[in-house]
Amino acid sequence: MPELSVAVFATDNDQRAVLQVLVDGTSVARTVCSNSTLPLAANDPVIRKTKTLAPDIVMVDIANNDATMALRAIEFLHQELPESAIFAIGPLTQPQLIVNAMRAGVREYIERPTSTSDLLEAFVRLTAARRKPGRESTRGKVFTVVNAKGGSGATTVAVNLALALQSAQNNTALVDLAPLGHCALHLNLKPNFTISDAVTNLHRLDSSLLDSFMARHEGGLQILAGSTVPGTIEPSTSDFARLFDTIVGRFQYVVVDISSRLDSAARLVSNLSEKILLIAHADVASLWSAGRVAQYLGESGTRDRFALVLNRYRKVAGFNEAETEVTIGAPVLWRIPNQYFAVASAIDRGVPLMQQGNTEIARSISGLAEYLTKDDLDVKRRAWSLFKTV
Repeated sequence: MPELSVAVFATDNDQRAVLQVLVDGTSVARTVCSNSTLPLAANDPVIRKTKTLAPDIVMVDIANNDATMALRAIEFLHQELPESAIFAIGPLTQPQLIVNAMRAGVREYIERPTSTSDLLEAFVRLTAARRKPGRESTRGKVFTVVNAKGGSGATTVAVNLALALQSAQNNTALVDLAPLGHCALHLNLKPNFTISDAVTNLHRLDSSLLDSFMARHEGGLQILAGSTVPGTIEPSTSDFARLFDTIVGRFQYVVVDISSRLDSAARLVSNLSEKILLIAHADVASLWSAGRVAQYLGESGTRDRFALVLNRYRKVAGFNEAETEVTIGAPVLWRIPNQYFAVASAIDRGVPLMQQGNTEIARSISGLAEYLTKDDLDVKRRAWSLFKTV
């Protein structure tokens, strides 16, 4: 394995010394500079100094007393040293901090205090990923699908949207986070593993192991199946952050079916999502629920990423879309026609709508997939992943 060069940033002198010893102790990396101050701006002299060294990795320690400053430093470093992988060392007990670090540009988020073995695993992942030809330094897009209320059709939309994305774009994954998973049933699959297996093996999860946990549908769509027994495992939000880090490093598009799950994990996934599709019907009860769900999931600042998808849509006298958007605080993004019996038959037979020819509802969902990816051909997306596999 080629030797990796590492620049260390830590305001705590003891922690900085420990990190340098741990890095050098891996035998696959060496510390090229150690900084006691964090950059305060893009043109900070410490950034210019680091640039001249062109490190493979920039490691930033996130101490409890200066997390905000560390996050700003990560943003500056990610902006000014785009070729360097940003590693953060911080606590795993603060999910929002992890999410903020990912969005600031972190590729690896490693628990504080850390160990030589933790760093070695991260270095190996980075080096192995760089050896893979033809992979760009981009992150996968996550689309989360959630019910306004039970039975709104989130699973049907998620399954068929994932199939449409796979058909048009390839490299798509479907992740079932519903309290009781039904995605595999819709696809007539009998997976050997579920999301519980992936969470249980997080300590050794990489792209290869993730692939082994996923079921494959004809056409190439890969599915991480949901739990078949409610409440068998309750992963922490940190666990979900680690899991999704691996998933978005592996796939270009990730469709997540959370159905009616409303908890801290659902909030975390919403935070990581490019778009949260709120599946509702054009009736008072459904729209009332949609507003409450959006309010709950959007409390951490994701309201601008919510969009209404009106399922089983038909014109209803007195229904005013503009008023609905204002009341719920989310735009009406798409309308899926009302073909209830066709949908029910598709579920019973395990033959999704996208496999049943050029029907009106299949065309609608294909259009939704096209709309969600319309800007992707010319836009590179920087990775936020904790354990980056590029």
